[in-house]
Amino acid sequence: MLRTSATPAAPTPATSANPANPANPANPATEWRHDDVCDRPDPRPYFHRLHPLGHQSPHHAQQVFRRLRNLLGQPAGLRDRPPTVLDVGCSYGVNAALLRHDVTLHDLCTRYTDPALSGLSSRELAARDRAFYAGRRLTAAARTIGLDTARNAVDYAREASLLDLAFAEDLEAREPSPQLARAMGGVDLITVTDAVGRFTGRTFHRLLAAARRPVWVAAFVSRTVPYGPVADALARHGLVTHRTPGTYPHRRFVDAEEQRHTVAALTDAGRCTAGREAAGWLHTELHLSRPAGSPVALPLATVLGVV
Repeated sequence: MLRTSATPAAPTPATSANPANPANPANPATEWRHDDVCDRPDPRPYFHRLHPLGHQSPHHAQQVFRRLRNLLGQPAGLRDRPPTVLDVGCSYGVNAALLRHDVTLHDLCTRYTDPALSGLSSRELAARDRAFYAGRRLTAAARTIGLDTARNAVDYAREASLLDLAFAEDLEAREPSPQLARAMGGVDLITVTDAVGRFTGRTFHRLLAAARRPVWVAAFVSRTVPYGPVADALARHGLVTHRTPGTYPHRRFVDAEEQRHTVAALTDAGRCTAGREAAGWLHTELHLSRPAGSPVALPLATVLGVV
């Protein structure tokens, strides 16, 4: 159940001196973590932390995921029913909010950093969110399921009615519960933003082993995180993965040290950082996986609005 505590304490500033938010010492190519704001009783600390850094991934994903939803709902795709989406690393339900409602990422940032809401308990905020999103629900909205290991965040997304089903499970460590496996049987599209790294090919293999329909996967992945192991896991289930052209700004660097580590790691990997990480911004790439021989065959660069 959602905690009834008052407003969570403000997050500690994300600096290189903050031990709660270090780079992964085992892999300096992974980006600085924000774990301390990813499992709070509500999303306010998350937005207070990431909004000043110009966090953009959910905005870019909103456009792509909506186009994919429409593509999969066309006569060559799912015909008479809206697609069912599983958001891996769903956290507080941000992607679901943007996919299913007439809101923008800017709207959410403004809402959750609004001083007028700072005195509400998490339960009171969830109640207001239910009304807020109910008034902005899109017609024929996709059925959306959420998966994350962050139980507090998942509980909030469920309490705010952002997700039709929500699961706080660690598929890196164990098989999906019978309930999650049953839900996965109806999934048409898996979406991911900023979560590959926390979730590896093991999670995707276990999800697709429970699939009963052809499943597409759309993943926005930091350029610092190798996607090959996930693509290999998807290939075991008959999916073909393409990295789409271009990159997408993710967020500004926390500090000069994060930028230095990131640029060095990408340079060592033979990747160009000019105009991207060298210019002060982390960037993501979109990896799209679809079943081999899928009847849905439209010009993806146009459909997805690739940068």
